[in-house]
Amino acid sequence: QVPLVESGGGLVQAGESLTLSCAASASTLHYYGIAWFRQAPGKEREGVACISSSTDETYYADSVKGRFTIAKDKARNTTYLRMNSLKPEDTAVYYCAQDRHYGNSWCSLLNEHDYKNWGQGTEVTVSS
Repeated sequence: QVPLVESGGGLVQAGESLTLSCAASASTLHYYGIAWFRQAPGKEREGVACISSSTDETYYADSVKGRFTIAKDKARNTTYLRMNSLKPEDTAVYYCAQDRHYGNSWCSLLNEHDYKNWGQGTEVTVSS
């Protein structure tokens, strides 16, 4: 399967916004959920947001709830992560990945091993 491709990272100031993109194949986006994870320097990778395949149900980590929004654009075969009110602690490399399970009506961030076809990551740096 084709790995997912992230883009949109960069350097921003605290309080600003950024939108990350995750490009996938049409079949991936239609039949599999997508999740965003991030890994800050010296820390373990953590789940940020996910969206299911069949119902577009979303789930967010508490640390980003109310600030980040995940959404799919099936016409563009792309999943977006809109990040508002960014904080220095949001600084990390952001990865998107595909749910291993076909057609789930829900998604979870509990176990990164539930995901595959990881992208190469896109770096986000938030200055204070």
